[in-house]
Formats: sequence, C-alpha cells, structure tokens
Amino acid sequence: MPYTILMLASTSFFSDYGNHVRIWEEAKAIQQLGHRLVLATYHNGDDMPGLDIRRSWDVPWIRRAVVGSSRHKLYLDVALSWRSLRVALQLRPTLIHAHTHEAAAIGLALKRLLGIPLILDYQGSMTSEMLDHGFLRRTSPLFLPLTRLERLINRSADAVITSTHHAAVLLRRDDAIAPDRLHVVVDSVNTQRFRPFDGSPEWAAQRCELRRQLGIPAGRRIVVYIGLLAPYQGTNALIQAAQLVTARHPDVHFLIMGHPDPASYRAYAESLGVAGHVTLPGRIFYRDLHAYLALGEVAVAPKMSLTEGNGKISNYMAMGLPVVAFDTPVAREILGDCGIYAAYGSVGDLAAKVELALDQPALAEERGKCGRERAQRELSWERAAREIDAIYADVLARAARLSHRIP
Repeated sequence: MPYTILMLASTSFFSDYGNHVRIWEEAKAIQQLGHRLVLATYHNGDDMPGLDIRRSWDVPWIRRAVVGSSRHKLYLDVALSWRSLRVALQLRPTLIHAHTHEAAAIGLALKRLLGIPLILDYQGSMTSEMLDHGFLRRTSPLFLPLTRLERLINRSADAVITSTHHAAVLLRRDDAIAPDRLHVVVDSVNTQRFRPFDGSPEWAAQRCELRRQLGIPAGRRIVVYIGLLAPYQGTNALIQAAQLVTARHPDVHFLIMGHPDPASYRAYAESLGVAGHVTLPGRIFYRDLHAYLALGEVAVAPKMSLTEGNGKISNYMAMGLPVVAFDTPVAREILGDCGIYAAYGSVGDLAAKVELALDQPALAEERGKCGRERAQRELSWERAAREIDAIYADVLARAARLSHRIP
C-alpha cells in the first residue's frame, strides 16, 4: 500500500556528507517502492533530481551549509517549523519521518496536530553532538534540560530507527525505549557505483587525470579520507598521523576530502611540515566520490564520536579498500573482521596501522576483498528500504489498533 511521507531534515540538505547521503539514498529507495515522499528542509543546500524538496524561509545572510550544532539553528528551526506545518496541512501525510532530534521535535508537534505517527531516524545523540562540537559543556545549566528533552523526543516517537546496533543498545539502556519501537537500519551503499578499480583503460585514464588535477605527484601511494572536517571526526589526529607516516614513507600521500573550512586544515598541515604530502580539496560532490576513492590504496575512518554512525566506512568497503579505523563499537559493527583497528584516540597507533596496510599488500588485499563481499551481502539500499517499509507498516498498524480502543 503506498503511503504519503513527510520527511523532515533540520539541515542544509544536500551538502555531500554522511547524514545527507543517508537521507538522499533512503528517500530514493523509499520512492522506488511506490510511496510519495516530500522533504522539508532548510533554505540552503543543493536540490537533488527526482526529490520534491520544500525549503524554509530564505535567510540571505546564510548561504553556506550549516554543519552540526550552531546558534543559527535556533531561528532556522523556527523557519522550518512554519514550512513543515504548511506542507503538512497541504499534504496530509500518512506519517512523518524525521532526521535529527530538532526535526523530530517539529514532527512531534505535527503528530499531535494531525494525529499521525512520527518516526525518528536517529543518527546520534543530540547532546553528545553538542558536546563534540564544543557547543555545550557538561557543566552548563542547559545540559540537563537538553538531555531530558532529547529523551522525551526519543520516547515520544512511534518508532526510532538507528543506523547501528550500538546506538540501539545505548538507547535501550538510557532511554527505556520499548523494544518493539526500536529498529536498526544500517548505513548502506550502492555497490554498483562504488566498486573496486577494474583496471580498464578508461578508468585508469580517469584516475591519472584526477591525480593531475589534485596535484598529487606521480608514484605516491594514496591514503584516502572522506567526511566532515572537525576534531571529533578525527581530522586533527589524521593529519598528525600523516606527519608520522610520511616521515618514514616519503612516497605516501594523504587525500583528505570534505568540508567545512579546509583552508584551516591546510594551514594545520603546513604547520606540521606535511603540506607537500597532504591534499585537502574541500567538498567532493557525492556523484563523483567513487572516482576519488578509487585513487586510494588505503582508506581511513578516524572518527572520535562514540554515538554517531560512520557511513563513510560502507563506501570504503564497497570500493574494496582496506579500512583503518579507530577501534570503536560502531566501526567494529560495520567492518567486523574486515577492518584494521587502531587503539582509540592514539595517533601513533593510527599511523602504525596505516603503515601496516601499506606495507603488507597481501593483508590489505584480503581485508579489502572481505569488506567488498560484506558490503554486497549486507549493505544494499534496496534491502534498507524494505526494512523501513516494514517499520512504516508496523507503526501504522499499531496506530490503527490504538485508535480502535479509544471510544
């Protein structure tokens, strides 16, 4: 049975990073099942083909993407609330699917107004993200109220979808969410587009041209990273590890792709004396990402956050790249036995494990092949969409049963 879905995203969609990729791929896959989907989001960001996007009021002094916690979100969420209300009254959706807790708070008001279910797509703890970004301190008088608000939103949603089993475990422990309302739909990947370099002349020529455009010297072995640039993402640790690796292996080059503010990280690399071995090209369009990842011999996932998902790992795996990651529950869950793990937060061990992957090609090939097979077997967006569709059906059936009990 086709549904009409109002998807809410309190972010500058689309901006070519992890959570936005999940929103985009989910929306496409859900639409392919025959459902109508409308996305309400902030005023800025790229439009995406085939997706009905309704944007909030224009804010002319904010043009770049708002990433993570920001004081600007206070009024951007007010604008999104108004747009979401107007769209909901016009659309009369079957249900609301909200990404981020701020969007779920808006969805909660619409749920009560329209009497329809709310699904929270949980990508990590709201308060933990604020702590990671330095937007909030545990000693702040706002910390406890915001923690309670987050738990209220979690408990008020008719279903919570997490991208990792680790996040589901944390929610069960901390928020007492009923097991029948908590679901896991892991970050997935298009394994047809993200696939290992096949050695064809066309692809080889493309790789050479990309290297030339990026200014990476010939003969360098490339370590790749894609994602947000921020301390909690491990960007500082990665550049410090690059300093250690390139001191011992001058033929290694680090291609660190993403945004915001790559200029400050270029300056940081220069301050460490590794500017000649680190390239930070800034934002890479998602449609082109597979071509850039194909330059790499090793991929790194140094994320420091212990509550968020880590969708980039799925892309690395589909490319058949050996993946070096900090040893976190989320990385272990995605990679399993296919990963190469560095001690959490240790720059020295991160560098050592990157060198291990570079210096032992048989090990690198085995881990890359393992990851590719795991991605093909377990991480398709088609499978994820079917799981989400089943969650929708369950939530709607439960709502129907409850409505029949009310006189």
